[in-house]
Amino acid sequence: MQQQNVPISALVDMYKRGELRLPEIQRHYVWKGTRVRDLLDSLYRGYPSGSILMWETDEPIPTRDFAIAQDTTAFAGRKLLLDGQQRLTSLTAVINGEPVTVKHRKRPIDILFNLDHPDGPPSEALEVDSDQESLLSADDEVAEDGNGDDNADEDGGGDDKGLAERLSRRTFVVASRALLAMPNWVPVSEIFKSSDTAILQKAGITGFDDPRYQKYLDRLTRLRQVKSYSYVVHVLERGMSYEEVTEIFVRVNSLGAKLRSSDLALAQMTSRW
Repeated sequence: MQQQNVPISALVDMYKRGELRLPEIQRHYVWKGTRVRDLLDSLYRGYPSGSILMWETDEPIPTRDFAIAQDTTAFAGRKLLLDGQQRLTSLTAVINGEPVTVKHRKRPIDILFNLDHPDGPPSEALEVDSDQESLLSADDEVAEDGNGDDNADEDGGGDDKGLAERLSRRTFVVASRALLAMPNWVPVSEIFKSSDTAILQKAGITGFDDPRYQKYLDRLTRLRQVKSYSYVVHVLERGMSYEEVTEIFVRVNSLGAKLRSSDLALAQMTSRW
């Protein structure tokens, strides 16, 4: 089995160009917005966030479509993505500002970045080392089957000051109308597409002498560097059969015990004690 270090920018390009295909044994895209939020938080801090598993083959393997449309390419079908679909789809959607198709419905993944986020480690337990769904509930949980106002829970109608205070201590949140109206909250997709000048002006920075100027600029640069984060990519040998690769896929997705939210809370309390 080969092992490579591949930056996120290259993986996203491979995804969009159609060089990566999704085998039929894979499930559909299932992540909610809060899961994408947690992934971005780990990448922004330089924390480990799992690895990627591929199989390069010339066999005619049945495939299914990704949640984001791909370009056609002569290399299509040569690399099959066995583990990492949820992360790569999420990153492609956020970095390129593209919606994902879930249950025949297109929806954006809108994550906001807090230019005024506190320094230091996060104050909450996060799970981002696999493609499994999160077992944690969150204040900004997204309702997948909502009527378009997916972030009503986070907004809280503007009456919950305690919720607003908790959100102000986060670095990333799922977007809501209330937070979008605040100058220190910026859509992550906009940061990857817009210039520093446009974002800083929108945040109310009027000149170099503003005490927030350098801090905001450094944080924007750090977030864009997420594209340079390298995943360890394991590539299975070409000589393996589809049946053997399927067995590997099953083992990768079934082994290991998933931590409960109570386990994560206990780990945090223990570290503080």
